[in-house]
Amino acid sequence: MVDKIIGLRVFPDHDGAMNCNLREHHGAMLVVSQFTLYADLSRGNRPGFRDAARQESAVLLYNQFVILLAAQGLPVQNGEFGATMDVDLVNDGPFTIWIEREADPQPI
Repeated sequence: MVDKIIGLRVFPDHDGAMNCNLREHHGAMLVVSQFTLYADLSRGNRPGFRDAARQESAVLLYNQFVILLAAQGLPVQNGEFGATMDVDLVNDGPFTIWIEREADPQPI
C-alpha cells in the first residue's frame, strides 16, 4: 500500500496533466486513523462494524503504515490512534480515490 500510494500519479505536471506522484510533487503525508468508518450497511440503517479490524490489530497496522511511509523519506504527520481529533484541511482536486487491497487469508 505504501508503494502504491507514493507512486500514484495524481498531481499535475507543468502541463496540468496528472503525471506526477507524491515524491515528484514534493508532497507530505497526513495519516489519520478512521478504521471505524469501515461499516456494513447491508442490513438496514444501523452501521455494523463487525468486519472492521479489532483495535489491537488496527493500531499495529496503523503504526506500521506510518513507519513504512517515513522510511521512504517522506514528511509524515499522524494523529493519535483512537483519539478524537479536529483536523483542518483543504481538498485540492475534483476527486477522491478509495484504495483497497484484498484481505489477508488469515486475520491478524
